[in-house]
Amino acid sequence: MLIKIDDINIPDLEIYSSLRESAFREDGSFIADSPKVVNLVLDSDVTVKSMLATQEYYDEFCDFLEDKKIPKKYLTTKEEMKKIVGHKIHHNCMMHGIRPSDITLEALGDEVLLLDGITSAENVGSIVRSCAALGVGSLVIANETPHPFNRRALRVSMGYSTFIRTHVHKDIKSSIKRLKSKGYRVFAAEVALDSTPLREVKTPDKWVLVMGHEGRGIAGDILSLCDEIVTIEMQEGVKSFNVGVAASLMMYKFMN
Repeated sequence: MLIKIDDINIPDLEIYSSLRESAFREDGSFIADSPKVVNLVLDSDVTVKSMLATQEYYDEFCDFLEDKKIPKKYLTTKEEMKKIVGHKIHHNCMMHGIRPSDITLEALGDEVLLLDGITSAENVGSIVRSCAALGVGSLVIANETPHPFNRRALRVSMGYSTFIRTHVHKDIKSSIKRLKSKGYRVFAAEVALDSTPLREVKTPDKWVLVMGHEGRGIAGDILSLCDEIVTIEMQEGVKSFNVGVAASLMMYKFMN
């Protein structure tokens, strides 16, 4: 049953305006927006708290929504939604959910992508989408890296953050050492004199690929912990790819 909004200031709707691009709440609350993203999240096992959408959305996806567990489905208009969120919007639906719990390092799969200091939510979202497309199901990040369920990262991933299991570590050096002790071979994506060209790399059954900061790359003390440095062959005079593009190219090679 749809709930028509009589007062846009009710507590249930406050989260749609207060939970900005990079924020989470202690209970793991996040906001997803746009039909493609929301519908993909609804098709996962994510816990849904409420939806905020127009009649057009509910009509278009009536059959799809029929068996979904959505405690509260609020009915709004585009104009009213703009008032609720506090800024102009270009879509007709939003969702409040609880993100899945982060996994332990021991629960990682055999193919792992580790993001070292990446700060752009757009890059995280792009990388996560590539992970999902190529079958790399495990991601390791630090607290300062935008989480895949960050609102912008989730949007850029087109909702495929739901396909990825994430481990958040406190110390990258400790994490790399623990991963190596569990039989992973750790590769670093970096330009270096002693690096292996991507076309020549041989990947084992268990591997970790470390992608560095958008500007600084991977620090020397981190590189020294890795088993092998891998470089994408480029034309002379071109320094590097965008980290999202580089991660996609490397994961494709590692998975094939």
